[in-house]
Amino acid sequence: MIILDTDVLIEIFDKHSSQGEKAYNKLMNAGENIAITSLTLHEITYGLQKYGKKHISEIEKLDILPFSKEDAILSATLEADYEKKGLSRIDSMIAAITINRKAKLYTFNQRHFKPMGRLQLF
Repeated sequence: MIILDTDVLIEIFDKHSSQGEKAYNKLMNAGENIAITSLTLHEITYGLQKYGKKHISEIEKLDILPFSKEDAILSATLEADYEKKGLSRIDSMIAAITINRKAKLYTFNQRHFKPMGRLQLF
């Protein structure tokens, strides 16, 4: 399974983004299930509302993974271990969901996520 980070999702839904087009093609060729986290759904919905953009109904057609008790425990550990390297709270939460589901994270912000050896990046 590949979990999309918010930055990748934004680029894919931007009709004028060559980076988004490349990301979409890479995902389609991967042959794996694609999902987002409930946190990513929050971030993208908040951004659309904040900037007065139209809601994108296709986002809700994706598998949306919840944030569980196990994710909360792991994300607290990740945040404590990696916040000095730039990992934010929401990023630690997304990383925990990804690790606990043995998935791969597709992000353009690899600098924050790369130090975590347990996290697979796509």
